[in-house]
Amino acid sequence: MSFTLLKTIILLSISNLFMLFAWYGHLKNLSSKPWIIAALISWGIALIEYLFQVPANRIGFTQFDLAQLKILQEVITLVIFVPFAVFYMQQPLKWDYLWAGLCILGAVYFIFRN
Repeated sequence: MSFTLLKTIILLSISNLFMLFAWYGHLKNLSSKPWIIAALISWGIALIEYLFQVPANRIGFTQFDLAQLKILQEVITLVIFVPFAVFYMQQPLKWDYLWAGLCILGAVYFIFRN
């Protein structure tokens, strides 16, 4: 695994974790607050997310094309989303997560093949 790929994966993973909290964390933690409060807090979290996502994509774009970066992000999203949904949001583990993962693996194959 190249150092560029490793840095990209690490930064995108951190970015994605913040993104999940910005998008969905308020559903658990701020459900009793007005939506505008949740939105403002989510924007603050999203700012942190972008501080990792933008450098990750700039680093990754030196080695990968745009479609490869997008599919890489989707793989990372699913890998981080499932534990987030199950352990943090207390959602049931579903077989659909496995099927979605297999579909994304197919996308990885097609986008990264020569």
